[in-house]
Amino acid sequence: MKMRDILISEDIQGAAIDVLRSRFDVVSLQDLWKDAEELRVRVKEFRGLIVRNQTNVDSALLDAAENLVVVGRAGVGLDNVDVEHATRLGVVVTSTPDQNAISVAELAIGLMVSLARMLPQANSDTHAGNWNRREFLGTELYGKTFGIVGAGKIGYLTARRAQAFGMKIVACDPFISRDNVLLSELQADLVDFDELLSVCDVVSCHLPANKHTAGIFDLSRFRKMKPTSFLINTARGEVIREADLFQALKTGMIAGAALDVRATEPPVPGELEALPNLILIPHIAAFTREAQDRVIQAICEDVARVLDGKTSQNAVNKVSRAVAVAAR
Repeated sequence: MKMRDILISEDIQGAAIDVLRSRFDVVSLQDLWKDAEELRVRVKEFRGLIVRNQTNVDSALLDAAENLVVVGRAGVGLDNVDVEHATRLGVVVTSTPDQNAISVAELAIGLMVSLARMLPQANSDTHAGNWNRREFLGTELYGKTFGIVGAGKIGYLTARRAQAFGMKIVACDPFISRDNVLLSELQADLVDFDELLSVCDVVSCHLPANKHTAGIFDLSRFRKMKPTSFLINTARGEVIREADLFQALKTGMIAGAALDVRATEPPVPGELEALPNLILIPHIAAFTREAQDRVIQAICEDVARVLDGKTSQNAVNKVSRAVAVAAR
């Protein structure tokens, strides 16, 4: 079997890909992620694999990829990559942890303003030929409390922008300490999850999807929130129990929500889509020209470094080539 360099299994394009092609043998099959069996066959030829969030880089795929040395995840989430198994096989997994953070933070703030001022509803109503000013009495953000659940880079940048509205910041993150320098910059109180829910007017979720966070926003948690509060999720859909969110919004348990992500993508339209106090958008938080250019540039450069025998700049794991030989 002829050894090839890089397989791209999703729709990932840009100038950085063209540069990569000038140095390596790159095969781009943007729909390959849809056929897991064919992907396992094709990946055997390649030393590198570049994916976004649709390719399931599970243990079966990694075992089939007998020549693989690096997986490049164009984005920050790693829930579609079995990093532990890749590590056992000596496969470097690299991602782009910061390159789309500004775009996600900006969108989260945009969703907050949209919820507080009922912009989607006012826009639709005005497009219909109406001029119903008094139906769209909004909520001022100044002086309100903004909570970040997950105080990583994106959560931090989102909270910094909320500060500009004159909002008080509260954070929840079990992996940071009270003397964290970023929390100090935010002048943020570090509290537990339930306390954050009870005191915040806006809750912005920035959690990864894993066994600890799955369904963490459920009916019991919505009951702790203020009836005037808003929930924003630009992280992962799996952290919210959607049936419980429907009940919370339908009954006025919370005032509104905005979801950029869903538990299943694309979702099957259902009861959530009928709610007037819910904003739904199709996982576009990181989809700006600037963020995508940075993400693709960074992942191409890092995959190239590994294939050139150099150390990855954004590896999420540490691998041993000796262990890899034994594992294969």
